[in-house]
Amino acid sequence: MSRKKFNVAIAGVTGAVGREMLKVLERRKFPVNKLLPLASSRSAGKRVRFNGKPITVCELGEDSFGDIDIALFSAGGGISTQFAPAAVAAGCVVVDNSSAFRMEKNVPLVVPEINGADVRRNQGIIANP
Repeated sequence: MSRKKFNVAIAGVTGAVGREMLKVLERRKFPVNKLLPLASSRSAGKRVRFNGKPITVCELGEDSFGDIDIALFSAGGGISTQFAPAAVAAGCVVVDNSSAFRMEKNVPLVVPEINGADVRRNQGIIANP
């Protein structure tokens, strides 16, 4: 049985949490078809490693999400507020690590070990504490 692969973006990939997200995707052998590392203009052009291969970091913009299935955000609340709606509009499911959407009524706040099934009721954005 073949497993669906996903195009995944990580916004804030050069920060400590973004780098950890890369490691978690690798450790869990998450089915990544394409990885798009995103960061500020200061970090654009740098390289990150994923599954042993260097990948160039791109500048985060509202047009970054055209062929992305899942966008992991770890770049702070202001960045999430600015760019997560564009990701959702492009068809992504956003998992936001900031506090930007944690109190929004229509955004599930998910702790996988406790209420993991709540991811199904998302409207494009999933918050985590």
